[in-house]
Amino acid sequence: MTKAEVITKISDKTGIQKDDVTQTIEAFFKVVKDSMSEGENIYVRGFGSFINKKRAKKIARNISKNTAIVIDEHYVPAFKPSKVFIDKIKNSKKVKEVAFQE
Repeated sequence: MTKAEVITKISDKTGIQKDDVTQTIEAFFKVVKDSMSEGENIYVRGFGSFINKKRAKKIARNISKNTAIVIDEHYVPAFKPSKVFIDKIKNSKKVKEVAFQE
């Protein structure tokens, strides 16, 4: 599902104009990106958490040149779904049907 499809679905369910939904969704994404870039995590009860995961400093290898590369400690964005969210997906018949077809 694309962002445009999500916007359409929200607009259809709520009766809010697509332009207003688009502005709200874009504002939400901006708040998430800005907050996380400042080191803040975002917790949405019943949905999940947007968190910064710390990656330790490590030595990697460039196989083509056979040299070692040092990758400094850094943070990467991650999403951790809530228990309610996980349970909903686990109990979904549609997800199970799609998984078995592939």
